[in-house]
Amino acid sequence: MPISVVIADDQEMVRTGFRMILESQDDIEVLDDVVDGQAALEAVDRLHPDVLLLDIRMPKVDGLEVTRRLTARAAAHPESGQRTRVVIVTTFDLDEYVHAGLYGGASGFLLKDASPAMLVEAVRAASVGDSLVSPAITVRLLREMAPAVGCGGPDRTPSEPLTEREQDVVRALARGRTNAEIADELYVSLSTVKSHLANVQGKLEARNRVEIAAWAWESGLASGRT
Repeated sequence: MPISVVIADDQEMVRTGFRMILESQDDIEVLDDVVDGQAALEAVDRLHPDVLLLDIRMPKVDGLEVTRRLTARAAAHPESGQRTRVVIVTTFDLDEYVHAGLYGGASGFLLKDASPAMLVEAVRAASVGDSLVSPAITVRLLREMAPAVGCGGPDRTPSEPLTEREQDVVRALARGRTNAEIADELYVSLSTVKSHLANVQGKLEARNRVEIAAWAWESGLASGRT
């Protein structure tokens, strides 16, 4: 079954652009696009999409409140087995918005100038319960977080040491590179990059690439302290 998506944004050009990008993929289906937060909630109730692409600043109900309501609803009724994952796509990368969105339960946070490939990747990641945050935002937040967190504790110790090449891949990831950019930078294939990241994810018991990047900054690997 294709990944079902609803788009919520008050700008028609944005909705049209996102729809064109997503509908060009064989595994993604756009069920509807709506102009405000209240309509987004109603569309989720009506269509039960896998993913909701959501702007922050919208009429009636803003995107952060929509995210909180959907997360609370899913937590209150886990037996339903139905959960729409939220990916916030916005012009505003203010830290307060990022924190509020992610802590509110969003599965991704992208800027509207993100590449079409990243938009598609974020939808696919969210559909399987993973998360993806724009690299520029991730790097900034993790750099700020690392001094306070310090080196990762026992729960962040790899089950076995990372290979030299795995360390290279993780360093690039922590600095905001996409998989394709890592492949170009290290002169390896895209499948090789994915394989290395899968190995690292297993060694760290990380849920996603954001947690891998967090460990890289916490441990000092990203900043060259190790």
